[in-house]
Amino acid sequence: MTLIAGLFFAIIAFAFAATLVIFAVGPIMVLNPRRRGEDFYRKRGESLSPADLQLPFQEFWFENRDHQRLHAWFIPANDAARGTIFYMHGVGDNKISGLRLAQVFHSRHFNVMMYDSRAHGRSEGRFCTYGYYEKFDVSKAIDVLTEREKPGLGNIGLFGTSMGAAIAVQAAGIEPRIRAVVAEGCFTNLRTITVDYQKRLLWMPWHFLRNVAMKRSERIAHFRHRDVSPLRSLATVNVPIMFIHGKKDGRIKYQYSEELYANAHDPKELYLIDGADHTDIHNIAQKEYEESVAGFFERWLK
Repeated sequence: MTLIAGLFFAIIAFAFAATLVIFAVGPIMVLNPRRRGEDFYRKRGESLSPADLQLPFQEFWFENRDHQRLHAWFIPANDAARGTIFYMHGVGDNKISGLRLAQVFHSRHFNVMMYDSRAHGRSEGRFCTYGYYEKFDVSKAIDVLTEREKPGLGNIGLFGTSMGAAIAVQAAGIEPRIRAVVAEGCFTNLRTITVDYQKRLLWMPWHFLRNVAMKRSERIAHFRHRDVSPLRSLATVNVPIMFIHGKKDGRIKYQYSEELYANAHDPKELYLIDGADHTDIHNIAQKEYEESVAGFFERWLK
């Protein structure tokens, strides 16, 4: 066997082995992201509930249309609310990550609704589908909160980060009660971001590996990954939208927010933060960030 032939067969064997690994492990990574719980934030010395920040709140569960129970916190404004902002966390995370921002919104006289997405935090659910089903959970959350609070909600806005941003954009494309959206660190579609993660984790750019994992994931969770597309959803989003991204984001390219911004309807805003990665935007931009986000909702939810 020549050296070239040996190298060829080695490549084929490697590709076959990689395909088997992706076939077995890929759907687990896609559909069952590791759940980050209270211990993660406790070890960092961070607040674990609104009570730790002296915020008034109601704790409750609500059921989505798939009969999964989702765990929620509602933080009411101290006086007449300017509106209600939903906080939507990223993949693998939970609503605890939004407490610092919830405190900012509360100080600006907004109600704040926070819940663990399906298959995350304390909520039920076997699979994460990045907005395919989760966008309908947003509508159900609005139904439940409207019934609980009656006329006290005012206009509704969504703040989402990472996966939560993708869910927020997709939800705004189907839910007319949403009046404004802030999407932080959003991806354009699931197909593209899956290849990006594959390259970073496995150093393999081959799209067929992505296709192997996603096709099996589709059969397991009964969804269509091609339909998970914030970029496509923008065609039916007709409310003010702000895109935020750290320019040093190593997980989701900031150029994706530029692409989303270019395809969004007016009114729209793009806020790029120099020196910020995927999860430290608030820490880097601090008061400027808080003013930009809260100010956006103050303008459009009044």
